[in-house]
Amino acid sequence: MQVGDSLPLFTLPDQDWNDFHSVSLLGKPCVIFFYPKDESLGCTKEACSFRDHFNDFKDLDTEVIGISGDTPDDHRNFKEKHRLPFTLLCDRKSEVRKIFNVSSSVFGILPGRVTFVFDAKGTLLKKYDSQVAFEKHVLKALDALE
Repeated sequence: MQVGDSLPLFTLPDQDWNDFHSVSLLGKPCVIFFYPKDESLGCTKEACSFRDHFNDFKDLDTEVIGISGDTPDDHRNFKEKHRLPFTLLCDRKSEVRKIFNVSSSVFGILPGRVTFVFDAKGTLLKKYDSQVAFEKHVLKALDALE
């Protein structure tokens, strides 16, 4: 995906096993961040950074969504343990990761860490890709929205 592309339509289960439809994101800005694994050091730092800045996103009327290949049960535990106030989606087969063209990194072993920022019409404003700058994903997303 490149800046200017439209938000893809997809359906994935959330942390409560409910189907989440991306079309529900249209009408307000949204941030979708793909991360490798619940409870890993970098992913926990990234998710907690989004948590710590959640009010900033709320002030901008922006929805925040995290996506990884973990199960809904893993997501629910991760969300509860770290008090994450946003939705986590389960992409077990990496189907949505492929739609967004989020490639693997580190010799193809780890799923990529990429953040996408969309406006209210579903147009991609910003794409930020960094496997190691965990907490910069939040700052780059906020910069794109402001």
